Amino acid sequence: MKKKILVTGGAGFIGSHLCKRLLDDGNEVICLDNYFTGSKENVVELMKNPYFELIRHDVTMPFFIEVDEIYNLACPASPIHYQYNPIKTIKTSVMGAVNMLGLAKRIRAKILQASTSEVYGDPTVHPQSEDYWGHVNPIGPRACYDEGKRCAEALFVNYHRQNNVRIKIMRIFNTYGPNMHPNDGRVVSNFIVQALRNQDITIYGDGSQTRSFQYVDDLIEGAIRLMATPDEFIGPINIGNPGEFTILELAEKVIKLTGSKSKIVFLPLPSDDPKQRQPDITLARKVLNWEPKVPLEEGLKLTIDYFRKIIK
Repeated sequence: MKKKILVTGGAGFIGSHLCKRLLDDGNEVICLDNYFTGSKENVVELMKNPYFELIRHDVTMPFFIEVDEIYNLACPASPIHYQYNPIKTIKTSVMGAVNMLGLAKRIRAKILQASTSEVYGDPTVHPQSEDYWGHVNPIGPRACYDEGKRCAEALFVNYHRQNNVRIKIMRIFNTYGPNMHPNDGRVVSNFIVQALRNQDITIYGDGSQTRSFQYVDDLIEGAIRLMATPDEFIGPINIGNPGEFTILELAEKVIKLTGSKSKIVFLPLPSDDPKQRQPDITLARKVLNWEPKVPLEEGLKLTIDYFRKIIK
């Protein structure tokens, strides 16, 4: 049966992949975006599909529509973008959640919140499982994003408890792939763009900090499986790749795969930058029968191919 699905932040990196997958699965998709970090370029191909609708709208303002499901992805997700206007970032997370939950309550839609591994902050336990409460600086430079997303989770849970809204909470770990913004400041896009331009590859700190990188297709599969779970299961659930790599290893892989002449240079580490981040995906394996399928090298090749086409 064709479902009518609203995707907020649908013209962004992850949102555009989700819109395409939902259309491929035979649904009708309404994509909402204010283009702060999203781009029409990401969804221009989808506009040929008569079941795709694109609406310019900011989720901090109420929105009215009849749909079956809502994926709430709207929020700048890279430090450069979310720190550019921190008040706007908090408002997008918090007021966006209030507006979308209000909509879901009125029309009895099921709603999924794209939360983040940033709710764990700079973790004191490793790897991070969903029952860990986090180690977050509430007044640091990243707080606009971290605390905004933590507040959004609290709003979702309370709309569920108080108003029986059907919710799902997904905590997304580092994700990469085509449609990433070349200037979003995230480590994968940074390294690929620098390597393709034969510029120095900049590592903050000594490169020993670790990250876990998942290819975007794996994330989308996890999101769709989570939305399809019975109403009793609300999450939160980690969706990420437990394969752990140092930032230095990533830089070396990108240089090798691009055939770049870039050199690696080291710069001071920004404040509150997490030393390690790795998801415990035991719950996702059990409840969703999900785990990532795309190895880092394969995903990097696909992402490098995308950036070769758009880098001038």
